[in-house]
Amino acid sequence: MPIKIPDDLPARQTLEAEGVTVMGEADAVRQDIRPLQIGLLNLMPDKVRTETQLARLLGATPLQIELTLVRMTDHVSRNTAQDHMEAFYRPWEDVREERFDGFIITGAPVERMPYEEVNYWEELRQILAWTQTNVHRTLTICWAAQAALYHFHGIPKRVLDAKAYGLYPHEVHAPASPFLRGFADVFNVPVSRWTEVCPDALDAAERLEVLASNPVTVRALSMTPPTACSTCSTIWNTTPRRSPTSFSATAARSCRTATSRRTTRAAARSIHGGLTATC
Repeated sequence: MPIKIPDDLPARQTLEAEGVTVMGEADAVRQDIRPLQIGLLNLMPDKVRTETQLARLLGATPLQIELTLVRMTDHVSRNTAQDHMEAFYRPWEDVREERFDGFIITGAPVERMPYEEVNYWEELRQILAWTQTNVHRTLTICWAAQAALYHFHGIPKRVLDAKAYGLYPHEVHAPASPFLRGFADVFNVPVSRWTEVCPDALDAAERLEVLASNPVTVRALSMTPPTACSTCSTIWNTTPRRSPTSFSATAARSCRTATSRRTTRAAARSIHGGLTATC
């Protein structure tokens, strides 16, 4: 089934060239189908690249998806043209009364800053709290996963002495978990970050069960029993056709034996019935 996005969104041409089925406004209104309502709070600097990557993944599902692009209400993006933001993004204040089947919050290049010093932290805390009443499932990515762990569980992060960087194989411990459906017994996790969540605080948190791990990163993936509104978090992985800017194909090849290096602990954790991971 197609993903519904604005007719003139730059991602549309890219996705159509890749064979992703994209639906326009006119076609959508002729179908008597309730699409899944997915919101994307895009905190990445290159918003066009990020919205394209996530729309590509959503468009590969068998469901009809209606994607709503969301931005912070007062924060002004310095790396994406304002006419793009005005044309395609809605401030969170405009959507806070709406309900979503799923809501995605991306990472942001602020991981070495204390949470409270991020200029949109208070609004992000409101959004995380709002997801527990207005969103069925929430997916937080990379720094947003750390932020969710801090907001919901009080789990702090700490800055590493050196950047954690590489591909790390993780062994699945709970193959029956719905969050691991389709995963091989061992899967690679790309790591590219300057911080980690504190492992002792992570171990002490309630309602967290380890689903996958690596001898170096230790605990990688966990889950809890789902609730009516779950917050889930996961790593930012490479797409099938291109690598993210911070993790090139060359680096990936050179880091395949990275398990001999020291890296951070958790790559993934769960919050209120979902997955959580830090990239």
